[in-house]
Amino acid sequence: MKILITGGGGFLGYRLALALLKRGTLADADGKQAAISQIVLIDTGFPAQTDPRLKCVKGDFTDAALLAETMGKDTGSVFHMAAVVSGGAEADFDLGIKVNLDGTRNLLELCRKQARPPRYVFTSSVAAFGGDLPPVLDDSTTPNPQTSYGAHKVCGEYLATDFSRKGYIDGRSLRLPTIVVRAGKPNLAASSFASGIIREPLNGEISSCPVGSETGVWLLSPGKVVDAFIHAHELPSAAWGVNRVVNLPGITASVAQMVEALRKIAGDKVAARVEWKPDARIQAIVKTWPARFTTERALKLGFAADKDVESVIRDYIRDEGIRL
Repeated sequence: MKILITGGGGFLGYRLALALLKRGTLADADGKQAAISQIVLIDTGFPAQTDPRLKCVKGDFTDAALLAETMGKDTGSVFHMAAVVSGGAEADFDLGIKVNLDGTRNLLELCRKQARPPRYVFTSSVAAFGGDLPPVLDDSTTPNPQTSYGAHKVCGEYLATDFSRKGYIDGRSLRLPTIVVRAGKPNLAASSFASGIIREPLNGEISSCPVGSETGVWLLSPGKVVDAFIHAHELPSAAWGVNRVVNLPGITASVAQMVEALRKIAGDKVAARVEWKPDARIQAIVKTWPARFTTERALKLGFAADKDVESVIRDYIRDEGIRL
């Protein structure tokens, strides 16, 4: 089986690729386990050292000719993770449209040309929600995005559902919480601070937090989200039915609670490296995002959340080999 991961050079995309290499098989179009013959990653950049078992295609995901050549007609599974993230899509409207909408549409059209309808896992976001929201969202809450990024993600969900209805793909869309802790450097996502207030202090650096300490975040660890991608792929089509979208489970924590968990684990000196520097632009985006959910459907489908914020931070410290 040939697998394509768009955005495969990114933190989550590359981590997913390594997890798939370790797993060795995935369900094919008939639901039977098939050996993974090739994992193809497409992105504008990759880690300095990549696993030789991966085929890394460096280029623009929106290059239709390059994407068509990369996919061929023998791709059995697609994990679509490439996107212009929240802050970037707000700052450059046209780029967001080009990548998040036009790029997704072109990818889906190429999926129609595969030998068999591929399983297609779309990375959506809780940015799908916004506006006048209830204190706690559930599976019946209607998407009402208040950012360009959120609007793009909802459009992608509807496309994946409709292409599935037509039998062109076997799609499933996951609305991701904020992923904490992301290794590496900050990106243009408005949610980048949620990782930064943990990552930078543990690296001996100052982290400037653009939102208030009372700001709530619906979060999930990188390990759990990679598990969710694979679990979503492996669920049979019948398990999804006509509803091809799910809100992933997570945990709610305020920024203050995250800093206190960091203090408990790493001490006062590390926690003191978080500085409060309000940024009205980031605050305007983040305040539209919900922080509390009940995710009954996801739990019934077998998805899982982290235990608590402390376990998320300890997992990051372990995974990155950080010595306290």
